[in-house]
Amino acid sequence: MRQADPRVIQAIAVTAELTGTQLSKPAAQVFAADLADYPVEAVLHALDRCRREVRGRLTLADVIARIQESDGRPGVEEAWAMIPHDEAASAVLTDEMATAMGAALPLLNAGDDIGARMAFKEVYNREVTQARANGRPVRWFASLGHDKAGREPVIRQAVQHGRLSRAQALHHLPHLDDAPLDPSGRKQLAQIRAILLPHISAPEAGDEAA
Repeated sequence: MRQADPRVIQAIAVTAELTGTQLSKPAAQVFAADLADYPVEAVLHALDRCRREVRGRLTLADVIARIQESDGRPGVEEAWAMIPHDEAASAVLTDEMATAMGAALPLLNAGDDIGARMAFKEVYNREVTQARANGRPVRWFASLGHDKAGREPVIRQAVQHGRLSRAQALHHLPHLDDAPLDPSGRKQLAQIRAILLPHISAPEAGDEAA
């Protein structure tokens, strides 16, 4: 069992008291140890939310659910809608989104749109769950399309949403042609762009563009 951070133990004790949860000091230490794989700041933020939101006994599931909600990874439907629909479009993706698209590509290529969407959702959810269990923070990267005019709005929006840093944005703007794609995703993204347009339908109403 990993060593618990004292700040987390204290925050658990306070949150338990304010939610009417009886929790001994040893129990609070075990509770904290169960959260030790997650970033401390994320745990503290989740406990703060629990203090304000939980009505009833505080549980480990309450805390973990809020950690997962606030790690910056989009939900599966939003992630699918954020994938670029043609090779001209630019997008900002996560590692999990790129991996899930890799699983969907063979089905897209075979014309099985429904199967591709289901494969994407299955792999994306699995990858996100594993990343969260390992305490791995979200990593966003830019996938630049051929349409140079469309790159800047996408990059700027990603900065506004905290998905790309200013340094990352400056790496792509204004001299985008000099900025190479992320090496880990270069081959996969080229495959994605080559076949997405004929197979992916427009996002459903209500989906938000990233």
